[in-house]
Amino acid sequence: MTPDVPAFDYESARKNFSFELPEFFNFAIDIVGKRAREKDKTALIAINRSGENVEHLSYSDLDRTSNRFANVLLDLGVEKGDFAFVMIPRLASWYYVLFGAMKVGAVSMPGTNLLTAKDIEYRINRAEARLAIVTREHADKVDQIKSNCPSLEHLIVIGEDREGWTGFDSACAAASDELDLEKAPKVRADDLMLIYFTSGTTSMPKMVGRDHSYGAAHAITGDYWADLGEDDVHWTLTDTGWAKAAWGLMFPPMLAGSTVLLYDGEGFDVDMHLKIIERHKVTTFCAPPTIYRILAQTDVSKADLSSLRHCIGAGEPLNPEAMRSWKKATGCDVHDGYGQTETVNIVANFPGMEIRPGSMGRPVPGVDVNIVDDEGNVVADDEVGHIAVRITDPYPPGLFRGYFKDKEGTAKVFHDGWYFTGDTATRDRDGYFWFVGRSDDIITSSGYRISPFEVESALIEHEAVAESAVVSKPDPARTEIVMAYVTLAPGFEASEALKKDIQDFVKNLTAPYKYPREIVFMDALPKTISGKIRRVELRDDARDHTAGSILP
Repeated sequence: MTPDVPAFDYESARKNFSFELPEFFNFAIDIVGKRAREKDKTALIAINRSGENVEHLSYSDLDRTSNRFANVLLDLGVEKGDFAFVMIPRLASWYYVLFGAMKVGAVSMPGTNLLTAKDIEYRINRAEARLAIVTREHADKVDQIKSNCPSLEHLIVIGEDREGWTGFDSACAAASDELDLEKAPKVRADDLMLIYFTSGTTSMPKMVGRDHSYGAAHAITGDYWADLGEDDVHWTLTDTGWAKAAWGLMFPPMLAGSTVLLYDGEGFDVDMHLKIIERHKVTTFCAPPTIYRILAQTDVSKADLSSLRHCIGAGEPLNPEAMRSWKKATGCDVHDGYGQTETVNIVANFPGMEIRPGSMGRPVPGVDVNIVDDEGNVVADDEVGHIAVRITDPYPPGLFRGYFKDKEGTAKVFHDGWYFTGDTATRDRDGYFWFVGRSDDIITSSGYRISPFEVESALIEHEAVAESAVVSKPDPARTEIVMAYVTLAPGFEASEALKKDIQDFVKNLTAPYKYPREIVFMDALPKTISGKIRRVELRDDARDHTAGSILP
């Protein structure tokens, strides 16, 4: 259960914050390698799909094996700045590959394990990648498209060897576990380290370049939001292809010297996850709100969750209902936090700070975040505006410098002295931020500005609603109306009576003008491969949808 923590002195933390990096910095060498040499301990608890095969790996294990892979890359002629497409599930080899690439200055491009052959081709060609490094279950996809990828020179497979590919295991076994730093290129803090592709909810995925300073800047994430320390066992639920893996599986916990839990499971097995928390004494835990709702609706008394001391939520806005239900089930508050692939954690509910359910929290020390209008003017308290990061000197820690190979996309988000996140919120008089929605998701109805997130938070509190997404529908009388797409919880069936009951429920829970005038019941909401709802698809559907109809 959550222990008492001292009150957080917010103003002092902001005033005394400092962030300095040397000109040359390499996370894999300067953090992982240094810890391996000076204060070695368990870095990783790797658990297989059944939950029975558990491997404890030290920081020195990660350092030596990534040295082997770095030597493999040097032998292949890989040079600093070369791009490598990486598609590896939650396995220890994901660390070996990314750390090995960092050590020689190669730029890894992690991809989620749900990518299709077409997705892989797009990413390799967009970045002109020289390498593809995947596990054997994905090798067929690469073979299908390699002839369409003229830049692709080296194929590396993890698992059993494959004709035409370099076998990761056999090549590493033959390589030295010591890396001659005189042979490896020296890496600057501002050299590219990673390329992440955005989830593509409204357009083709953009390339977000992260330099080596990004890893160090995640000290903000670990110190002020995740509250990590050397004695923690930390578990973040995420796919390795998303920046959330960098947030939860790599940089913040390893900066703090924590132990990371890595479970290679498919889907979400409630019993398995509870068993893992209990068996491995997880102390800090991060999951999206959907998972907290599922867990909180489960009888968790069968598992001993007393090791949990700090829980955080990320991946989507965290509604008050999810926070209340998890607190009731476990005694732990859920500390919401906000950031993007383009940033580190920039707004958070800090340990020891008052949590206001439904609020994103307050801006983190070291980054000037505010709510601004279209021209970058700070708006008044409680007024809806853009969440933006001020471009300061020195540059904001962890903020990217623009979309790779996309000057037009970069210009759209960097202007008037700010980076515009694309999200909107309000700021109350105490500096707490309250999420409203994506900038293009705000609904204007009869002169009112309505937050889809606020309506969704009300909908999800109805016992029949499992998941919801709210968009605008054009309306000649009101400009736009609120339209809700809903999936139902087990035991409920779509009907006109249920629709009216949900509408009345929302009217009573929020201002009456915010209720969804139309509700569409669906078997599943359309989502990207990262699990984010494709609102652009729902908005297109809403424009053509016949009022009052019920989808099967």
